Parts: sequence; C-alpha cells; structure tokens
Amino acid sequence: MRTYKDEVVVLRTHKLGEADRIVTCLSRQHGKIRAVAKGVRRTASRIGSRLEPFMVAEVQFYEGRSQLHTVQQVESLGAYGAEIVADYAAYTAASAMVETADRLTDADASLQQYLLLVGALRSLSRHEHAPRLTLDSYLLRALSIAGWAPSFVDCAVTGVPGPHSAFVVQMGGVVCDEAAPPGAPRLDADTLRLLASLLAGDWPVAEAAAERTLNQASGVVAAYTQWHLERGLRSLEHVDRSAAVR
Repeated sequence: MRTYKDEVVVLRTHKLGEADRIVTCLSRQHGKIRAVAKGVRRTASRIGSRLEPFMVAEVQFYEGRSQLHTVQQVESLGAYGAEIVADYAAYTAASAMVETADRLTDADASLQQYLLLVGALRSLSRHEHAPRLTLDSYLLRALSIAGWAPSFVDCAVTGVPGPHSAFVVQMGGVVCDEAAPPGAPRLDADTLRLLASLLAGDWPVAEAAAERTLNQASGVVAAYTQWHLERGLRSLEHVDRSAAVR
C-alpha cells in the first residue's frame, strides 16, 4: 500500500453511495486508474469540479488492497470541461474520444495515448479546429498507437505501392485490385487525401476539404474504429458533424 501522484485526464465518473464518486481516468505514468473520490458530491467539496470528464489534473492517490484506489488530493492542470460542455459539437466529439480511450487502454497504457487525448481535448476547448476533424484525427491516431494504423496509400495486404482506391476495413485500409474482395467499396482521391492528412495532422489540407469529402471520410473513420473496438461506440452515434469549420 502506498501513496503516489500522477497527472490524469478524467474519462468517466459514477455515483457511489450518497456522497462519493468512482472516477475512471487515464494517467501519464500508471495507465488507466479507477479510484474512489470520497465526499465529492457534497456542496462543500472543493475537488468535485476538478474530477469531471475532460478535466486534466494532478492527483494524489492512495493505493489500497483492491484495484480501486482512493483520491486524496487534486490540483487542476487543464480545466477543459466547461468550454467543451458549452459547445454541443465539441461535447459530443469529446465524449466519443474519452469512450475510445477507455476502451483502448488498461493499466499498461502508453504515455502516447495519454498525451494524444490531452492534446485533443485541449484543442477542442480552444476551438482550434472543427470538432469533427479533431475527433476523426484523434480516432485514427489512437488506433495507430494501439497497433492498428490504417494504410491510405500502399496496399495494406501486399505492400504494393499506391495509390489504390479499394478500402477494406477488415484488411487494414486500401488494398490493390488483386487483393480486393468483390464489391469492395472505392474511395476517391480527395477522401484518401483527407484521411491521410487527418492521420498525419496536416490541418491546412484537412480544413480545405469539401463537405462531401468530410462526410465520406468520417464514415470511413467510424467504420474502421468500431471494427477494431469490436463493438459500437455509444457516443459516436450522437456526434454532431454538421459544422465543418469554425
């Protein structure tokens, strides 16, 4: 049993009893952590607002005998929640992000997953890019860190240099004509360029895309994400994709 500190981003919370809350968070050094925050639902609690979803904080934990740790102290590092919740498009995008992070990570989660999520939430709170673009870029990068990097140029099966137009989620991205199954969906060059730019973080290219291209790319990202997570993301169906730019 020990006490330790770590930087965390809050993924979700659940009520426990009359005044407590269970907090699930992704940490910088210790992967995903579940902890009890005692008394935070009382009006007088000073730390309850710092342990809401999308918030980044430095937390002191007490590691007990079970896998459920105890929150002792909280210092806010990134109060992104209020800005995100005030914007429906940003809120739905952030909800899909934290649900994805929750599904992709465990106690051995990499530092890259933590930094990627914090950066994406910070970007949403500052309205740096359209929420739909930030979300799609986050999903592609998070899956890549997890070992499921999609190919948008060379054949994902044979490695034959592209460009190729057939895109098969189950095969890992674009595939050459010889490897493509009958009836494989085809993506145009603009959609593939947008997908590659979202994965690479090339924002000028992404923000110049037409609405039709944005919609097609989002559909591809959603299908690719949900295939690799093996079941649907509840938050993804509520994402507001109506605004392409800010």
